[in-house]
Amino acid sequence: MAISLLASPPTLIRHSRVRVAPTMAAPITGDLTTAGEFKDHHPSLEVLGGATHSFCPIIKTHLVRPYNHFPVFGSNRHIETIFASFFREIPDVKLKRECLRTPDDGTVTLDWVSGDAGNLPGNTPILLHMLVRARNKGWRVVVFNSRGCADSPVTTPQMYSASFLGDLDAVVNHVVARYPKANLYGVGWSMGANLLVQYLGKEAGGRRFSGAVSMCNPFDLVMSDEDLCKGFNRIYNRSLAKALSGILKKHLMLFEDIGGDYNIPLAANAQTIRDYDDGLTRVSFGFKSVDEYLQNSCSANFIKYVRTPLLCIQAKNDPIAPDRAIPREDIKGNPNCLLVVTPKGGHLGWVAGENAPRGCPWTDPMVMDFLQHLENERSGTHQGTGNLLQSVNV
Repeated sequence: MAISLLASPPTLIRHSRVRVAPTMAAPITGDLTTAGEFKDHHPSLEVLGGATHSFCPIIKTHLVRPYNHFPVFGSNRHIETIFASFFREIPDVKLKRECLRTPDDGTVTLDWVSGDAGNLPGNTPILLHMLVRARNKGWRVVVFNSRGCADSPVTTPQMYSASFLGDLDAVVNHVVARYPKANLYGVGWSMGANLLVQYLGKEAGGRRFSGAVSMCNPFDLVMSDEDLCKGFNRIYNRSLAKALSGILKKHLMLFEDIGGDYNIPLAANAQTIRDYDDGLTRVSFGFKSVDEYLQNSCSANFIKYVRTPLLCIQAKNDPIAPDRAIPREDIKGNPNCLLVVTPKGGHLGWVAGENAPRGCPWTDPMVMDFLQHLENERSGTHQGTGNLLQSVNV
């Protein structure tokens, strides 16, 4: 799991409280239903949320146009997911790595966008495209890599999990201390989005964010786990399990003679994510079973408590983040949240728009417009003057 922070030069940044400003946007010109659904959008999109009045004018240019997937590559959710993962162009982004010790002596890494460093492993194309776009707008950018991810060192017998927020809190504290006058923004993809939304809803530190975006969030990990055990989705399950067990195998010496309920051989040779979680994750974080761990790691349980401006973007045909898991009623009831659902997109695909098929995903321009507007309202400028935190899964 990786998380990134973006910030503009601190001399251009002014601090402001994290809340939805009443002057954020002009009154919406489109039609709204009483249930919080925005009707003045193209019928190919689903748009709803308690923040429709505030947020829809910001991104209306994206909402009124049809979502046209790219032929062939965007026609099937599995083809789109795989194509975007393996064949999307990789921008040339120079990153400078910083290792950060956590309070329990664990280690995470921060990859700062820089003009004088080299390319680093593990960062996905969908993340890098967003970094380039934000950096070109004048934002300062940093990627947070969880323990073991993107070749981050592992220094304690504990990996990351879908519910542990301590490392994210340590990173937020570190970045805020370095740039105390900057506004902080977060973007999360996949499991990183799940972690980010939990943080916004559960932790006091979440209120230091001036805005956030969640994309391809599984929301309900029990439902996601069920779907990963069906049909072609088993391929994703095995692939993710292989990646997780591969990280563990690099650091097996830390887990020698660990005792307790750990089953390190099961985790190291996991055929499914559930195997890995049963052998390692649920034990590390004090859960009696994998089901208990998953039930307590669902960001759907906390989105009603989010007090930060939050844009959620999902794909209706996502094979990993199922459409039925989206907490629509809670999003409608939260005046800080807006949901946009595209008819296609797969998982982290969105092979559509003027940059398709190999360029940035359809979501990037919308996300940047949303964050830039929030920053302009808070800083009183029309330039990029904020920090952005981004999160993606392995």
